[in-house]
Amino acid sequence: MWAIETRGLKKVYRSLIGGTPVVAVAELNLQVPYGCVFGFLGPNGAGKTTTIQILIGNVYPTAGQAWVLGYKAGALAAKRRLGFLPEKFQFHEFLTAEEFLKLHGRLAGMDGKTLAKRIDEVLELVGLQERRKSRIREFSKGMQQRIGLAQAILHDPDLVILDEPTSALDPLGRRRVREVIEYLKQQGKTVFLNSHLLSEVERSCDMVAILNKGRVVKQGTLEALLVHKSVVVLELRQVVPSVLEALERVATKVQPLDTNRVMAEVADERAIPELARAVVYAGGELMGMQAKRETLEDLFIQLVEGEAK
Repeated sequence: MWAIETRGLKKVYRSLIGGTPVVAVAELNLQVPYGCVFGFLGPNGAGKTTTIQILIGNVYPTAGQAWVLGYKAGALAAKRRLGFLPEKFQFHEFLTAEEFLKLHGRLAGMDGKTLAKRIDEVLELVGLQERRKSRIREFSKGMQQRIGLAQAILHDPDLVILDEPTSALDPLGRRRVREVIEYLKQQGKTVFLNSHLLSEVERSCDMVAILNKGRVVKQGTLEALLVHKSVVVLELRQVVPSVLEALERVATKVQPLDTNRVMAEVADERAIPELARAVVYAGGELMGMQAKRETLEDLFIQLVEGEAK
């Protein structure tokens, strides 16, 4: 059983005035394990928001099936165990942070004692305990995002869906959100994270799915998806043939960049020190090295641009 599963999920928006139908989601197959942090990625218009709206029960699919926590998407039993932070949220600005959380706790059916305890916990988690008496209209965009996150986890849900939770945050705010996500993971919760900040996803997520044109084009653990090769740029006093020959015995690919720099690719980052030794033994003068592993952003661009071509 999966925390989230979809099979052949499809959503077509039909025009009321005879225009061309828009396929937002097309044959989407997705499997999200319990207890993981799952990144849901894709370019604008890939179908991410529509998929999330189907999962929380706000939109009905045209075809296919979706399950959330073992229930059909939209079922009341699933909603009770689900926390959600939308990308475009509108909160009751006239309420204080504490009043806002009390309102949502009561809507979730929480009793007074449990609610009071959880309000203290979540305000501390998101770093707003000192602003509990402040009205939401006084909050910055980033603080509103954090109180929204507090709302999403207030009732201790088993699954938390976060739609662009760090889009309005500064680096300190993003770190706070990462800490909350790590806390949820330690508690055994499942986090479904939609974000355009791929560096944040790479830091936080165990698994990802990359969408394009309404379909999953790649899905798996980050360890399995990212190629474990390293590209190293070596800066030399001068690139000479003997150094290139020595590097070719160590690297899978060697390419001079100019008279002072060489790009070398190794299959395993543990081979990087061998590159330095090869240069020295060949009589070269090594001035510096810069290594770069394939990132999630590299993979994302490769897949999306590859589909476009």
